[in-house]
Amino acid sequence: MRLGKTAVVLGGSAAGLCTAGALAPYFDRVLVLERDELPAEAEHRRGVPQSKHPHFLLNSGRRAIGALFPGFEDDLIAAGGLHLMPSMDAAYLDGKGWSARKRSTMTMIYSSRILIERVLRDKVRGLSNVVIREGVAVSGLTTRDGAVTGVGFSTRDGEEHLDADFVVDAMGRGSPVGAWLVAAGWPEPEVRTLDAKVTYTSRWYDLPSPEERPPSWWWRHLVIMPTPDKGPHPDEHEFLVNFFPIEGNRVIACMGSWGLEMPRTTEAFVESARRVRAPLFAAAMDRSTPTSEVHLTRSTGNKWRRYDRLRTPPKRLAFVGDSICAFNPFYAQGISSAAGSALLLRERLARAERLDTDFSARFLVAQRKLLNVPWSLAMARDQGYACAVGTEKAGEWKRRALSAVSGPAFRLIVGAAREDDVVDEHFAKVFNLDESLRDMMTNPRVIAGLVRYRIRAALGRHRIPFDFDARAEPPVTDYSPEGGAAEPAVAR
Repeated sequence: MRLGKTAVVLGGSAAGLCTAGALAPYFDRVLVLERDELPAEAEHRRGVPQSKHPHFLLNSGRRAIGALFPGFEDDLIAAGGLHLMPSMDAAYLDGKGWSARKRSTMTMIYSSRILIERVLRDKVRGLSNVVIREGVAVSGLTTRDGAVTGVGFSTRDGEEHLDADFVVDAMGRGSPVGAWLVAAGWPEPEVRTLDAKVTYTSRWYDLPSPEERPPSWWWRHLVIMPTPDKGPHPDEHEFLVNFFPIEGNRVIACMGSWGLEMPRTTEAFVESARRVRAPLFAAAMDRSTPTSEVHLTRSTGNKWRRYDRLRTPPKRLAFVGDSICAFNPFYAQGISSAAGSALLLRERLARAERLDTDFSARFLVAQRKLLNVPWSLAMARDQGYACAVGTEKAGEWKRRALSAVSGPAFRLIVGAAREDDVVDEHFAKVFNLDESLRDMMTNPRVIAGLVRYRIRAALGRHRIPFDFDARAEPPVTDYSPEGGAAEPAVAR
């Protein structure tokens, strides 16, 4: 059922593109207003500086985008995306050393952010009633009787105004829509924040051809977690490190930290890489060819604008992506959360008879439940850092407890997941935003699996070895229950 003539999406990034797909069945025309001139191919642009860093597309995001745009995943893989099984294709260093390889049911699609957006743009442009207007600067909203009724914007030719039956804010962290609503008479929404002072820095590389790679390079993705060591060590041992595979036989080498200074120049980047706690990272960079400068990002705080707590939210207005809830990018939740909100909007529109205050309030309540899953995960980690600031900063006793418990608890879950398929299944669901951490940690079967693993570990009866020497090459052996050595991974 059509709910109006015109819907407008403010912003043409991943959140806005997903939203356009959600709106298309319910309006005669959907107009996406984007400030940048959008490239035809997978290229960086000013409005998405974070595109220069790794982006995980979590399974919840894959499913949501696939529901909005059937065939998206196949198109992404056809364009060069890599369909991999992280437990087999990633060399993972946590605790004191490398984890063992083990088959699992979880797979992921690896690609650059710019390729994800290019494939999304192609999908949106295939919708007959959706138009993307580029080079447009949105300047304000018009309202009447508690409803948003239109959008003002400027182009090279001057100022324009567009009447709209529905508007979605997908303008990101810096969205001015909240200020426009306050100017129109709505109260300022509560804003929850927590900035753990995360900084990350990335550089792009071309990989050597498969024939030129060392025989020990069975892995496609390299992950080095911060050290659990509490004694003296280089700052680089605190880094979260990725050697992240993308399309075109390329990788993004990325280092990030909580509260530490990160390298800004190519020379400093290479020097810091040599002090990371596993020499494989720098060795892999040495065998690859750099193709970019160093890109550094500091805008990483968690921020939730609580429009759901307004007594009377604006009618005919919704918020998707970072414009309502932005996360620490370390946790790879942004695109998947935005896609989930867009899919939720489509489901609500399918059941709606009119776009009144009740529709807006009910959508915000449902969205709150959706967003609370990634938000709680981000809080569980970031509240443990002494450098964190914001409304959600934990009291000192709670911060110390989180700092002391979160690392060992995470390693306990990872260890149990290696040996218990049920724990592994639920841990994968939490990682992919399909289940809350609370639900996982109150599941009796998961608790039993964690206890059983802890007892077996105390008795030295591990089923699968771990903590292989961090200074050595990660082991190629497949320690899945059926056993057998794995073949080196090949490009696919």
